[in-house]
Amino acid sequence: MMNNHAIQINDTTLRDGEQAAGIAFTVEEKIAIATLLDAIGVQELEVGIPAMGQEEAESIKTIANLGLNTKLLGWNRANLSDIQASIDCGLERVHISVPVSDIQIDAKFQGRKRLVLDRLKDAISFARDRGLSVSVGGEDSSRADESFLLYVAYSAQEWGAFRFRFCDTVGILDPISTYNKVSRLVSHLSIAIEMHMHDDFGLALANTLAGVRAGAVSVNTTVNGIGERAGNAPLEEVVMGLKHLHGIQTGIDTKRLVEMSQLVAKATNYPVPPWKAIVGENTFAHESGIHAHGVLQNPVTYEPFAPEDVGWERRLVVGKHSGRHLLLSVLQQHGINLGQTEIQSVLDAVRHQSVQTKRSLTVEELLSLVPQK
Repeated sequence: MMNNHAIQINDTTLRDGEQAAGIAFTVEEKIAIATLLDAIGVQELEVGIPAMGQEEAESIKTIANLGLNTKLLGWNRANLSDIQASIDCGLERVHISVPVSDIQIDAKFQGRKRLVLDRLKDAISFARDRGLSVSVGGEDSSRADESFLLYVAYSAQEWGAFRFRFCDTVGILDPISTYNKVSRLVSHLSIAIEMHMHDDFGLALANTLAGVRAGAVSVNTTVNGIGERAGNAPLEEVVMGLKHLHGIQTGIDTKRLVEMSQLVAKATNYPVPPWKAIVGENTFAHESGIHAHGVLQNPVTYEPFAPEDVGWERRLVVGKHSGRHLLLSVLQQHGINLGQTEIQSVLDAVRHQSVQTKRSLTVEELLSLVPQK
């Protein structure tokens, strides 16, 4: 188990989350998302890209004027005009992103690493001279030459940054390589390390937790894991993973995670898959006979934590895989007691109808199968 040190959640639903193909939040939706993230205790929000344009800037200004308790951060390139756009939005914290892998530097700076460093130094100096707190991110850190990555991070520290973001921009790391790379940064730097993991191989959560184990103290998340391509580390999974797998409290009100998830699902117009970890509607739904029987005896048999911990309720549903114990329990909840022969007859009918409809049955459908006396 990790030491129970403070881990900060820096949620980027309103920046990297909205960059997912097909997602565009209205100002009202951004306000609602920011307000609820603040209410559940998220410590920092990356609220957007001020330099994107007037509409984006106006939405960021509106959020900045809400008087939220959370700290607000704007994302910037290493351009002075980007930093000024963040200042004009009323932000006091800026994130400055620079490419650090040869692939990215070749594409954006024609391979001139010195120019990357010069731009970064100028941007940090510009921001610090104007009283801003500066976070620096290494785009594509996972594919960067490790010596150059460390040099960039150390330079950012020397120039006044308070944090360095380790970005697995295309999601190609596994937990072991993540741990090794982040450990090296932690051992050489005095500023905080932040994890920014993408989910291209389904490892964003695992890599985030590995980074925390290696000594990172801040993590980027998005609600429901929305984001570029396959998405980012999901807020709900990171918070519950830290809490239950590693004994780390984040200060987040986990009982509102389902509420948070549903708000963002509505704003994105993308429903949460029922099997989605933590917040999917099937997370605490039990149909199969063996599992349902176990949960009726002791919920811990087939649940890693109580559904109330995230704002869900346990559901026992009848369908193709249900057994007698579950059927008896559901019917008894409605004041119906049947003999063994009758129970088997109803169970056979339930399984047949479930196959025909390709789903579990509603309570009304179940009751309609009970023989009338």
